[in-house]
Amino acid sequence: MLPIVTVKAELTAEDCLRIVERHKRTFTYPIHRHTTVELNFVQHGKGVRRIVRDSSEVIGEYDLSLIGENVEHVWEQGECSSSDVREITIHFSANLFDGNFIGKKQFASIRKMLENSRHGLVWGMDTIMEVYSLLNALASEQNGFEQFLLFQKMLHILSNSPSRQLTSSPEPKAVSPATQENDPIALVAEYLKDHYTSEEVNLTYLSRLAGMSPTALSRVFKQKKGITLSAYLIDLKLQNAARRLIDTDEKVADICKSCGFNNLSNFNRTFKARKGKTPKDYRSLYKKNKITV
Repeated sequence: MLPIVTVKAELTAEDCLRIVERHKRTFTYPIHRHTTVELNFVQHGKGVRRIVRDSSEVIGEYDLSLIGENVEHVWEQGECSSSDVREITIHFSANLFDGNFIGKKQFASIRKMLENSRHGLVWGMDTIMEVYSLLNALASEQNGFEQFLLFQKMLHILSNSPSRQLTSSPEPKAVSPATQENDPIALVAEYLKDHYTSEEVNLTYLSRLAGMSPTALSRVFKQKKGITLSAYLIDLKLQNAARRLIDTDEKVADICKSCGFNNLSNFNRTFKARKGKTPKDYRSLYKKNKITV
């Protein structure tokens, strides 16, 4: 299993929320978690698989979920064949309503909903249809104050509507240091996660780190991870590159270099082979309409 990407908040201390609207055909973003709370709406996504910690479900045409901060999640393509999936994502800080404000009785239901978001929450079609016009208005409204009022109204409706928890466990199972020390494959995987761009990442160095022969390491790594060492390393690089293509305006050449690829042509060729599109086309596919309030 590939390591989980932690996506840092793009909100400043002065921002209330961030709204992103996308139209796309494929879901290729890696499993990740945010330092913020995420409200995510998917339209025309029938067949997409939504994974939140130990919960894995195939969604219908519409899906609305609330994912708490630092909860790992991903939407996978699954059997979705829609040519135009619409996604509206809203990120906001878990302490947005902190202080006396959230303690007022009018916010009791919202407070409880945010507490439960660490389990992941989803709503049924009746509720989705009830807030559908508010989601549209949030994505198109240009006045920040009006947007925030709409956002509060939507949270109020959601917090008073029937929802379902996705996972019973709010926290992932941690790997103890002792277990890590006794598992050379976990040690190698952790090292690769932190040093995948390093020149020291080669089979000889990794085998010494694991205390195994290069042949044994390659064999056992594939047995435990279901993927070869080299493929695992490439996926780590591409995972980071894909995220930066979507979330930043960095030049493709700069992303190529910082993600550990030796030249641009190799990066373009490898990216297209794994993702089905060149880095430039991949970025264009995921053009975002971003609003920060």
